[in-house]
Amino acid sequence: MDYLGEFAALGTAVLGAFNSIFLTLAGRRVGSGAVNGGRLLMALGVLGFMHYALFGTFLPLQAKWGSLLALGVSGLIGLALADALLIEAILILGPRVALVMMSASPIFSVLLGRLFLGQVLSGVQLAAILVTVTGIGLVLVERAGPPDAKGRSLPAWVAGSAFGVGSAFGDAVGMLLSNLGMQDGLHAVSANLVRVAAGTAAVVLWLILRFQFVPNLKCLKDRRALLLVGGVAATGPVLGVLLSLYAITRAPLGIAVTLMSLAPLFLLLTSVVYLGERCSWKAVMGTLCSMVGAGALLLG
Repeated sequence: MDYLGEFAALGTAVLGAFNSIFLTLAGRRVGSGAVNGGRLLMALGVLGFMHYALFGTFLPLQAKWGSLLALGVSGLIGLALADALLIEAILILGPRVALVMMSASPIFSVLLGRLFLGQVLSGVQLAAILVTVTGIGLVLVERAGPPDAKGRSLPAWVAGSAFGVGSAFGDAVGMLLSNLGMQDGLHAVSANLVRVAAGTAAVVLWLILRFQFVPNLKCLKDRRALLLVGGVAATGPVLGVLLSLYAITRAPLGIAVTLMSLAPLFLLLTSVVYLGERCSWKAVMGTLCSMVGAGALLLG
């Protein structure tokens, strides 16, 4: 048995860590609207030319309508709706608490993989997923620190939590639909192109309806911002999603999504090594816990 799918999922997590860095820097410079629309437009162009170089066409004309539909809906849910819900959760709860909610994504993926793909995981694999998710939660809760004193109402917290869990569920559904859309053997580049095209169409239409498309596009005249958004596109919708799509076709959905969820831990390790940040015992234990869980998944 090879572990190419699992290693692709780990690669996705590493790219996800760098994607978070680029996303933060770009967002601070030009705002989330310009970054979200710009990254998808760039990714669509790159993937179109990549598809032409590989298959001689800018679009996957060989794909079946069922596959196109599943992948298109996957792009709408995973690249548009889930991200929008995550942003709402961040606005209400703060970014680190919202990321705790996202740790539910592997759990949803295990359930969806069982229900729709017939994937049954062993007891060791299920325990490893639980250990990994627990470790991620420990790190993220520790990084969140004490709650702020803004006095948010209980309904606001409930809404923020619902948005966060909804984003995690949307991410898992997006991966499930991607898996179903690739059942006919569609190449990962073709599948990614369809997903990004659908996500781009949704985000651009939303910006146009809010009269924000042109102002956000003008922000990308800033050369540094353009480079940062290019980094977001490369590590996210292009290489990151390509690896994730390959991972879910070569490894069980729950295992692949769990390994992809290690991105915050790679980000933490990067900040410790390169930024000199200090780690508490809880962060260290959480990191070790997640590494043990990830190792068990690879060996299980």
